[in-house]
Amino acid sequence: MSLPKIGNLAPAFSLQNQHGDKVRLKDFKSKKNVVIYFYPKASTPGCTVQACGIRDSAAAFKKLNTVVLGISPDPINRLQNFIDKQGLNFDLLSDEDHSIADNYGAWGPKKFIFKEYDGILRSTFIVGKDGKLKAIMDKVKTKSHHDDVIEWIKANL
Repeated sequence: MSLPKIGNLAPAFSLQNQHGDKVRLKDFKSKKNVVIYFYPKASTPGCTVQACGIRDSAAAFKKLNTVVLGISPDPINRLQNFIDKQGLNFDLLSDEDHSIADNYGAWGPKKFIFKEYDGILRSTFIVGKDGKLKAIMDKVKTKSHHDDVIEWIKANL
């Protein structure tokens, strides 16, 4: 696992959202800041807390001219179910083969109850309007994630 370098262009991607529409990082260049956050699995407790914090902070992200994209290895239908169940107001993207997570260094070894496996490493990447990677947050706290990201953007972008 190697992380992309801050200051370089963020790794490009084109993934399907919960509706099956293509979402490309380049579509936001020169228009909006982009927060890309990788989460392990829709509708699990930690991922729900994290997503609902972002949902409830939509006005703050809009004021900061920032779009938030959540990426997981979940299939599209699971993403739509998660959005419907939690009333989410931002796009979730399906990375079933975890190729984009690999490009961002967000896929790697994990441990849970003495079991080792590969999976999503909960992490967040902040991309400026210029398309360059501005920050990497790899120690994400699900309860305060939205506030941590908003404060970073306010202070730095």
